Amino acid sequence: MSGTAPDPAGEGGRLRRGFGRLAVFGVVLVVAGLLGIVHTGLATLTSMLLFGWLLLAGGAVGLAHALESRGTGSFWLAAVVAALNIAAGFVVIRHPQEPAEAFTMFAALLFLTGGVFRLVGSVVVRGPQVGWTLLQGAFGVLLGLLVIFEWPRGSLYVLGVFLSLALLFDGLGLIAAGMAGRRVVGLVAEWTAPPGKARDGGAGASEGDQERPDP
Repeated sequence: MSGTAPDPAGEGGRLRRGFGRLAVFGVVLVVAGLLGIVHTGLATLTSMLLFGWLLLAGGAVGLAHALESRGTGSFWLAAVVAALNIAAGFVVIRHPQEPAEAFTMFAALLFLTGGVFRLVGSVVVRGPQVGWTLLQGAFGVLLGLLVIFEWPRGSLYVLGVFLSLALLFDGLGLIAAGMAGRRVVGLVAEWTAPPGKARDGGAGASEGDQERPDP
């Protein structure tokens, strides 16, 4: 049985299409991020609803797994955890503003404590990046205090801004990766192409030089 040799042109085309789809997905994320920045309240509520549906889906899967493990020691624990997830999902979907306020306070405390730890660590350790660490710590403390001072009024836009910025930067990263990947595949295809296709001019010139008779 003779194996079929892989087609480099076909493989290169599939890779280019894959990187192209990656770049298109990045464009979609960038558009979603820009829309979220414009409509931050809608982005916050959308993120909370998505989180609620994820809790419901996880609870349903956990409940099905618990029913399959009836008679074992982990049945009641899995059933209770699944029921809590389902109940939390219903609460988040029915009242998305209250969980948004809770998540906003959690994010503020996370920024604040992270900034304080960076400030204290940079002063105590005094490593080579002490200036950069001090700047990061001060920015974290400032961001945490701003979110706390605006709580709970800012709960409708803080999470939406964070989510939108995450989508925007992720989309830009995917676009850059897709374009760079297509460029690399094109360069590899150019270098691995047969001489008759990629370097006709050079090959023809060399053959002409070889066939030219000596004077």
